Amino acid sequence: MSDSVSEMALDQLFREARTFNAWSPQEVTDEQLHQLYALAKFGPTSANASPMRVVFVKSEEAKARLAPHLSDGNRAKTMEAPVTAIIGTDHEFYERLPQLFPHADARSWFVGNQPLIDTTAFRNASLQGAYVLMAARALGLDCGPMSGFDQAGVDAAFFAGTAVKSNFLIAIGYGDGSRNLFPRSPRLSFDEACRIA
Repeated sequence: MSDSVSEMALDQLFREARTFNAWSPQEVTDEQLHQLYALAKFGPTSANASPMRVVFVKSEEAKARLAPHLSDGNRAKTMEAPVTAIIGTDHEFYERLPQLFPHADARSWFVGNQPLIDTTAFRNASLQGAYVLMAARALGLDCGPMSGFDQAGVDAAFFAGTAVKSNFLIAIGYGDGSRNLFPRSPRLSFDEACRIA
């Protein structure tokens, strides 16, 4: 069994990490985004399905396409962030299974079974989106995950003509804790959220 990571790492990933609403102007480089995905891609998914697709919205042109589809409360902070990841779900993920899960005919498990496709795609792309968030934190970046956008509008702007549908957004950058950082909200205790059966 592996050793636990350091207390400092646990703080960075969980205990001290926050959802930021304001951002410093420091750039997030393309290299950092490649590093982020290089970590996140190793998180487990069912049958290695890997249905997440990501658009890293970074350019002014892409931000201008995203802006009209954000809720009023999310627009300013999202436009200020150096990067916003659109976490999408590919509902034709199973076409990649011969490559990703070559030791079984996993594609045949899904073809023609739309409820299984949709459930598997959504569950596993959501997991992968969380891996993106944790990979970003591990690399020293801050995150602001959010809903609060017009899904159909984002899909038309960024995923038109594909089987990919947006799931949620993650603003990524270097958070400015001096502005709009709310006190940490309470969390449920173990006994409130869990039981050992």
